[in-house]
Amino acid sequence: MVERLRQHYRIRDERVLAAMSDVPRHLFVPEALQGRAYGDHALPIDANQTISQPYIVARMTELLECDRSSRVLEIGAGSGYQTAVLARAAGQVYAIERIPELARQAQARIRSLGVYNATVKCFDGTMGWSAHAPYDGVLVAAGGPEVPEPLLAQLKVGGRLVIPVGASRDSQRLVRVVRGEDGYKHEEHGACAFVPLIGRYGWSNAT
Repeated sequence: MVERLRQHYRIRDERVLAAMSDVPRHLFVPEALQGRAYGDHALPIDANQTISQPYIVARMTELLECDRSSRVLEIGAGSGYQTAVLARAAGQVYAIERIPELARQAQARIRSLGVYNATVKCFDGTMGWSAHAPYDGVLVAAGGPEVPEPLLAQLKVGGRLVIPVGASRDSQRLVRVVRGEDGYKHEEHGACAFVPLIGRYGWSNAT
């Protein structure tokens, strides 16, 4: 999996590749799917959610440009896999998952792997987590109609926010927002498809 990320997808950040190598992806998928855990595809998890394709996890993490001094906010923790990868690459990770059972499972999984620099809570992720702001990086693992304002407000000057954005729930563009001294710079990084971002500053419901 890691060699494919390096050779085929040209992921260059060695910290990201090391994190992807360190985290046992099969522990974050249902037991019946563990044989497919390292394939080049997304997989279903509980509550009609998904664990993202390894490339998307690596690419979004790479776009954050985080290091061991970075404080990162993750929206949509899901299985906890992206959380664990971020915890290997960043200094501190604060993750939000709106579905209570997934949040409990994700917290348990990362603790079982000895990850103590990441915390998962159940909340509306589109509101962010202001208690720990500002953040060096914000990663949103669900597609919204626009970038939620609270997440922009909680981003540090010089920080980066990576999010799928699209007018349709079915397809999005991967966007990186870099906060400067005098505003926000938006970049596009290709097409993608994520589960919908549900919340006050996202889609109103899951259907």
